Amino acid sequence: MGQSNVNLAALIGSRICHDLISPIGAINNGLELLGMSDDREGPEIDLITQSVENASARIRFFRIAYGAASDTPMGRSEVITILRDVTSGGRLTVAYGPMDDQPRWAVRMVFLAIQCLETSMPYGGRIEASFTSGRWDVTGYAPKTNADPDLWAVLTGARPDGLAPAHVQFALLPAVAADATRSVRCEASEDKLTISF
Repeated sequence: MGQSNVNLAALIGSRICHDLISPIGAINNGLELLGMSDDREGPEIDLITQSVENASARIRFFRIAYGAASDTPMGRSEVITILRDVTSGGRLTVAYGPMDDQPRWAVRMVFLAIQCLETSMPYGGRIEASFTSGRWDVTGYAPKTNADPDLWAVLTGARPDGLAPAHVQFALLPAVAADATRSVRCEASEDKLTISF
């Protein structure tokens, strides 16, 4: 992967995630200790525990999606654990297809594509990520999708003018794909969305 502005941003993302995961882990350890005490049970502890677990899951997801990528392989079990934890309790499920290890840069693109699909599936649904003959297809199935044409145009090369922070993945995915010498293709219908690279 070349040294570009995308990679500089990725290093910043990695640093932020690295610095945040330690205090969240410490809070979680403290909650476990509180849970061992008889007089420290109740809905407050449950709420804090769920919040910490959700924050930890999101940081692990963001560390891959927005952090520095490499050729280092990621195992299926690690990817599935991150996806399971980040979607736990939500309206979205994700099925990750590849059985073998995949390079971190490829998983990064899959995670960014998942975020793009999530944005376009406001009522939830199912996302499937598959890798066949050197091509990734990340497909979202939902009773009703809401693919903003302007955002989806950014995926295939349109200038990302006025992009909101919540939509940064739409600008980052094609830039990351270009660094990997891949191009992004999209298909959208009322109940199915596909991002390929």
